[in-house]
Amino acid sequence: MRYKRNELIDLLRDTKKRNGYIIAAGAGSGLSAKSIEKGGADLLMVFNSGYYRMQGHGSLSGWMPLGNANDVAMELGKKWVLPITKKVPVICSVFAQDVTRVISDYLDDVIDAGFSGVNNFPTMGMIDGNFREQLELTGFGYGKEVEMVRLCREKDIFTIVYVFNEKESEQMAKAGADVIVSHVGLTVGGAVGTKKAVTIEESAAITKRIIESGKKYQPEALWLVHGGPLATPSDFKEFLKYLPDIDGFVGASSMERIPTERSISATVEEFKRI
Repeated sequence: MRYKRNELIDLLRDTKKRNGYIIAAGAGSGLSAKSIEKGGADLLMVFNSGYYRMQGHGSLSGWMPLGNANDVAMELGKKWVLPITKKVPVICSVFAQDVTRVISDYLDDVIDAGFSGVNNFPTMGMIDGNFREQLELTGFGYGKEVEMVRLCREKDIFTIVYVFNEKESEQMAKAGADVIVSHVGLTVGGAVGTKKAVTIEESAAITKRIIESGKKYQPEALWLVHGGPLATPSDFKEFLKYLPDIDGFVGASSMERIPTERSISATVEEFKRI
């Protein structure tokens, strides 16, 4: 079911009012998508890394030259997610730095395919150091993602975006992003999750600064958090002790990879014990 931008914003605001928090989840397979919708997710997001994740690889595979990020996300969504979901809004991640297509035209293709909005992924926000500096200097920087969000606003396309610091929060807020997600790092835990992350308290402090920076320019935006130490529902509950005013949570590894790993392993072990 495809939603127009204003319909989706109203739906999310109503969800926030009724349920307290908005829950978005990434799906890397049709079965994940079906289960996520059954669980009651308010948004379903399709990433290229979701596909690789469900093949047993770490999320950073989404940044590697394993395939065109936009092709992978589009095929995953069109072929395996959109046909199996019913009412949950499905968001397609778009790699804004893709030099093989005109992004403005591709955004129209995404909506024509049946998606209800756009997310900036893979994102340059995850990269730092000298490599990030050189990306910025050679035309592949985060600004491409900000410009994509401006284009989406002009086309009245819903956007949910990742930001990693106050500066990026301000940029996306000024561009008119509808939902801004504080990305606090790769998710810990499981077979291919990172082993290093900030604490839950630190993630709340980072998110608070991100919200305060962007809210000045986009007071109507909704604010979510994703990643880092937030790998389970109890982790998000702990986070809420420090920042109860957050609007919701985005889970990817925490919604499909880690639960899949645990449940399959536990089931096989139970059979082996017979």
